[in-house]
Amino acid sequence: MRFTSYQTGEFYDELFESVGRPRACAQLLIDTIESLSDGQLLRYQHSVDRLLLQMGITFNVYGDEAGTEKIFPFDLVPRILPAVEWERLERGLCQRIHALNEFIDDIYHDQKILKDCVIPREVILSATSFRPQCQGLDPPRRVWCHITGTDLVRDRDGQYYVLEDNLRVPSGVSYVLENREVLKRIFPKVFEGLAVRPVNEYPSRLLEMLESIAPRNVDAPRVVLLTPGIYNSAYFEHSFLAQQMGVQLVEGRDLTVTSDGVFMRTTKGLERVDVIYRRIDDDFLDPEAFRADSLLGVPGLMAAYMAGRVALANAPGNGVADDKVIYAYVPDMIRYYAREEPILPNVPTYLCWRDQDRQHVLGNLQNLVVKSANEAGGYGMLIGPHSTEEQRVEFAAKIEANPRNYIAQPTLGLSRVPTIVGDHFEGRHVDLRPYVLYGKEIYVLPGGLTRVALRKGSLVVNSSQGGGSKDTWVLA
Repeated sequence: MRFTSYQTGEFYDELFESVGRPRACAQLLIDTIESLSDGQLLRYQHSVDRLLLQMGITFNVYGDEAGTEKIFPFDLVPRILPAVEWERLERGLCQRIHALNEFIDDIYHDQKILKDCVIPREVILSATSFRPQCQGLDPPRRVWCHITGTDLVRDRDGQYYVLEDNLRVPSGVSYVLENREVLKRIFPKVFEGLAVRPVNEYPSRLLEMLESIAPRNVDAPRVVLLTPGIYNSAYFEHSFLAQQMGVQLVEGRDLTVTSDGVFMRTTKGLERVDVIYRRIDDDFLDPEAFRADSLLGVPGLMAAYMAGRVALANAPGNGVADDKVIYAYVPDMIRYYAREEPILPNVPTYLCWRDQDRQHVLGNLQNLVVKSANEAGGYGMLIGPHSTEEQRVEFAAKIEANPRNYIAQPTLGLSRVPTIVGDHFEGRHVDLRPYVLYGKEIYVLPGGLTRVALRKGSLVVNSSQGGGSKDTWVLA
């Protein structure tokens, strides 16, 4: 396979400056691919697909009648980020996560940002993910967002924008680690020649962060990973991360709360748990504090947490900063808490609860992307240019009925990366989800999950909507 027929098109291309002109950072990769014998890259791709199947790298799709478990598609052509580009992204992410953490802590304590009228009070109080139960809560180190996956996109002009923040139970990092292991087998010499920064230290960094928030002064805190179970869409990741960290994977029924703390049931009796990396949403975490009908959580867990007998990551209540309406105010948060201008801008956003914004949105639905405030996975969304008249009428009614629940943004021309399509390369749109850990300090994994919209012309990169992934190479 050669790139001679590859068309960069009107979008920013991550590997090519123009037709036939690779970017400097990608030259070695392009030369290596073009030096392969006929059919070799396709044979690599097919062998990788078989390997992923054998390794069980899957995700579950809710409501898919054809069978819930699917292989997460992986394309061999990576995305490459030069060191100077990554350095700016890293600084911007650290700035953003710090401000978000300050905001969450403020919202559940003094609410200074509301008193100073930086954010309207009603926007916070009407957020479905605002938890009154967490007011006055002091998590260890006053850190609320221990693990974050922030979605970035690049527009036609090459400018990066933050698309959304994922602070509740962000997923996908297991694919970053497994993709890297697979691709290192395919292009070992390219990795050495380009000095690609490693990602394999993430599990140890994650464990170190989790141990750092243990509430008791113990030499070896016991950490567990709490999963909803095998039918959760990200169960592969739960079991993978638990195995990589060397910690126990547990379900709610494996834990019990006493007046002394949280304990895990084992064949040797009860053993104390110090830190829980929970992959369960707030609503299902504790039936005594949140949804009484939850069978996934642990009764009494919130009381033990608030008493300082166990630590939770991420902290309950931090989903208030996941709300897509509140997302629009993050640049204001950065200016308020850090006294700095944002390094990474938001996508320009219309808030439908504002009368003027709503009228603009309703009059321009065919040109905008409309999103529900708390949906994920590409659901609850209208992509105006690809929508039908019937869909636009439906969304207009939804917006009129509940304007607080909707935002709208211009349709960005997401950057593209060459992708294997049949026996040739075509550009496919991508985004980037870097992973950020916040314990004693903020750490950004060099790279992240590049999600790719495998359907031609599609802007939806989510795995549940037909998307796949690529490896992300950050150069040293």
